[in-house]
Amino acid sequence: MTCRLGALCFDANDPRALARFWGGFLGWERAGDGHTLLPVDDTGFRLRFSPSSQRKTGQNPMHFDLTSTSHEDQQRTVARALELGARHIDVGQRPEEGHVVLADPEGNEFCVIGPGNDFLADCGFVGAVAGEGSRETGYFWSEALGWPLVWDQDEETAIRSPHGGPKITWGGPPLPPKNGKNRLHFDLVPDGGQRAEVDRLLALGAERVDIGQGEVSWVVMADPDGHEFCVLTPPEQT
Repeated sequence: MTCRLGALCFDANDPRALARFWGGFLGWERAGDGHTLLPVDDTGFRLRFSPSSQRKTGQNPMHFDLTSTSHEDQQRTVARALELGARHIDVGQRPEEGHVVLADPEGNEFCVIGPGNDFLADCGFVGAVAGEGSRETGYFWSEALGWPLVWDQDEETAIRSPHGGPKITWGGPPLPPKNGKNRLHFDLVPDGGQRAEVDRLLALGAERVDIGQGEVSWVVMADPDGHEFCVLTPPEQT
């Protein structure tokens, strides 16, 4: 038994506005609810924007790495993002690294990677969901999703769906301190029953957590590094 990655979810102060930004930037279609984006490429999961009254504080432990085919293509991508409402930010990147760090209208970081990046060479525009995390967590997510490891070196790990799409990466230690609930999290859809899937994930090293969700149909859990994710009920599968 496994589960599939249904969506990457953003906490958003204005979900519809943030969905408009990312939909326009990625060229993805908006679902009828106005705050879910449907991929038009091989990404394989949706983007969902959920209402939150909490303002962003600190750097997200997860962000997109977007690819470029040339320096001109990288510049066009950056210009398009800025035109839609993104801004340049400094997270300590060095000029020689060759990528441009931006933030969306609510401050969520993302990188536009320069051309010639071997690690993302066979990926699409959304090259990776890059995260802070330990090797243990990389192994956990490989087992949880049934995705093979495509990188395991020097405490850094990466997995990728057998069907292609973006890589999910973890940069290894040192890990930054976790301050409150993450603004980005994964929604998982079980192939079978929710309870059986929760039990399987617990056995792999996850734990159930209470973030004040109250009585809801999904189960909130955390991976070995404490990053939250949700296990939906199969009827929410679409």
